[in-house]
Amino acid sequence: MSHLPHLPALRRGRPYASLDQNPVNDCRTGLPRAAVSMVNAGIIRKDLARLAESRAALRQATAEQLLEICRRAGEEFLHGTLPLGDRGDTQSPEQFVETLSATSGLPWRLVRRNMDRIHQALVNMRAILGGLTRGLDLAFLEGKPVAAGGSVCSFYPAAPALGLVMPSNSPAVNSLWLPAIPLKIPVILKPGREEPWTPWRLIQAFLAAGCPPEAFGFYPTDHEGAGEILRLCGRALVFGDRQTTEAHANNPAIQAHGPGHSKILLGEDQAARWPEFLDLMAASISENGGRSCINASAVVTPAHAAEIAEALAQKLGSLAPLPAADEGAALSAFANPKMAEAIDAAIESGLQTPGAIEVTVHHRQGPRLVRFEGATYLRPTIVLCDSLAHPLANREFLFPYASVVQTPQREMLRQIGPSLVVTALTKDPEFIRALTECPLIERLNVGPIPTIKISWDQPHEGNLFEFLYKRRAYEERAF
Repeated sequence: MSHLPHLPALRRGRPYASLDQNPVNDCRTGLPRAAVSMVNAGIIRKDLARLAESRAALRQATAEQLLEICRRAGEEFLHGTLPLGDRGDTQSPEQFVETLSATSGLPWRLVRRNMDRIHQALVNMRAILGGLTRGLDLAFLEGKPVAAGGSVCSFYPAAPALGLVMPSNSPAVNSLWLPAIPLKIPVILKPGREEPWTPWRLIQAFLAAGCPPEAFGFYPTDHEGAGEILRLCGRALVFGDRQTTEAHANNPAIQAHGPGHSKILLGEDQAARWPEFLDLMAASISENGGRSCINASAVVTPAHAAEIAEALAQKLGSLAPLPAADEGAALSAFANPKMAEAIDAAIESGLQTPGAIEVTVHHRQGPRLVRFEGATYLRPTIVLCDSLAHPLANREFLFPYASVVQTPQREMLRQIGPSLVVTALTKDPEFIRALTECPLIERLNVGPIPTIKISWDQPHEGNLFEFLYKRRAYEERAF
């Protein structure tokens, strides 16, 4: 693989080439696009014993300096030509788009949109920190006591670093860890197998912007190595399926980000107006290729479920794969065809259980699972279910999929289950009150707000500041 770009591990920001190198393959041609150095758990354990050095490097910069570094990093990420590996290769923004599309399956248009979201997160970092800290004076990052909630207190790090075990499904998920840098917490990252490109480019953008290299660890590794990152950093984010999230559910040091099961709920007062919300529902289901945890995977309504399902099927069912560079491309290929085949089989199996009908089958030409230009795709699927208890009613898949379920409003909140984002289309004050008190909802939108819309000053999945810092009472007396 010597002719390919080589992505080394980064040990405190410095390149490390391993004899054990894995290819990152093009999902359409099967050919390698780069070689990636793999490191073992022993190297990770050795390096993480020196996390205090990484933290000390970040502490040398002020909060204002780190915010300015974030702003410059955002511009570098979006516009810069940055180092690609350790063999003298570089990567322009256009090359990044094409390469990430080739290995992840996302069309170019969606890669650019994800790039824009990351750029916006970096240049709006001051607003993000304001939302995460609820407006705290950032002097607390310099070890100074600050006013909070009518009293004076101080804050201290809950961990020496933030560990990250990243996925391959959506580049913008990397925006979740970005606030760690201005919060002066080093980042120790295991990239997704098919998607090392975004974290690598982000780290290079930070370095170009003047961030201390010691702030970053980039460790392509195996399951054992990932486990060491989760264990030794003190605080960690891990991304994966339901099995992954359940394995870490009782560990307060790990935030497990899995399926979001985000939903749109129509109140009794608005269900008859459903045609006005059709575009909102369709966008919530299909944006970003349906790959995000904030994509709606269910529409729950007290009436008109069959009509809503039919209208969504008509709107989305005809979507088909297009060339990756086509500006109209809306569907993403699967980097691993076996995953697409398993999802297709799971849906077909679920349809054998009475109470579910696939509505899109009448609006597409050919099967759900299709091959196009060497890649594997799943076409949008809308399923009408008679109950939220049906196996296909509360499922989430990595493509535009949603169930439509008719349920009385009084039963909705007892049946929806944990939901990362809920968009509630209602003006009923009693229903809104019940929604605001529902512990199953992580983020609540009341009114016609797509589930995929994110506000920079409001975290949609956990609060990274509260995860990384602890508060303590503080009192000082002259003597």
